[in-house]
Parts: sequence; structure tokens; C-alpha cells
Amino acid sequence: MKYIVMVNDAEIVVLLDGEIVRVEGFEARARLTEVEGRPERMLTLGDEVHRVLVRPGEGRGRYTLWVDGFRFEVEALDERSRAIRELAASTAKPSGPAPLVAPMPGMIVRVQVTEGEVVQPGQGLVVMEAMKMENELRATAAGAVRRVHVAAGTAVEKGALLLEME
Repeated sequence: MKYIVMVNDAEIVVLLDGEIVRVEGFEARARLTEVEGRPERMLTLGDEVHRVLVRPGEGRGRYTLWVDGFRFEVEALDERSRAIRELAASTAKPSGPAPLVAPMPGMIVRVQVTEGEVVQPGQGLVVMEAMKMENELRATAAGAVRRVHVAAGTAVEKGALLLEME
């Protein structure tokens, strides 16, 4: 089963196949076990063990997740739910240049497009590293890259303008 997971505004594709979890090139056997008398669970990924607590958030597929004491706002949707949401959102798109902003503080690893380049929905635009993970930011719609504001090696804060689309 394929899930699209938004973690602090970064999009991550997660594939579940029985006990095997695949996340952006990483693959491991996963097991979630209850801790008797406690609300948290123990998540074993390969040979690593993490303490996890999950609480429902506001809205379908939204959760507040604590992993080893670190808090994350998470939205997890299967492919069908994601497609329905995108279709509903596509009816009210604003006109004009659309900004791509950093979803969290991090370092730009790679800019995958150039100014003037035509891109398709889902095409990778920028790869940034945050929380020791690489996150690929993708185009949400077809368009042209109007202006690139960052380069590889640039440190950015949450909300920093990375590029503009039209």
C-alpha cells in the first residue's frame, strides 16, 4: 500500500508491503508492539527501536506523533484519498506565480530545475535536507519555473522562498 505522508509540511512517500517499509530509498522490516499499561508503542525498524505515541489530529488522516520525545505534525493519506483531495483543490487555483517555500528549516542539497524550464505535476524541483533526511519538493501542477532563489548548499529557514512557478 502506498501512502503520501506530510511531516511538518515535507512530503514523503511510504510504501508498506507486509512487514517491509520503504521510505525514499530506505527499506526495513517494521514491527509495532504495545507497551503494557502505557499509551505508547515500540516501533522496531530493522535493528533500531523507537518509542512512539500517536494522537489523532484535526481532520482526516491528521495526527500528532511523538517519536523518541520529538513531536511531529503528520498527515497520512493513501493514493485514492490524496487524488480526491487534489481534484477538489484544483477547482480553486489562484492565478499568477506560485511560490515554492521551504516547509521547514534545512539545507538545499540540489536544485533540479532551471529558470524557464517547463515542469509537470509531481516532478522534483528542489531536494533539501532537514532532520537528517532528504526531502524532495515536487511540482503540484504543470507550469514553468519563473525564478530560482536558492542554490545547493544554501541554508534556509521555514517559509523561505525557494522558487516561483507560473
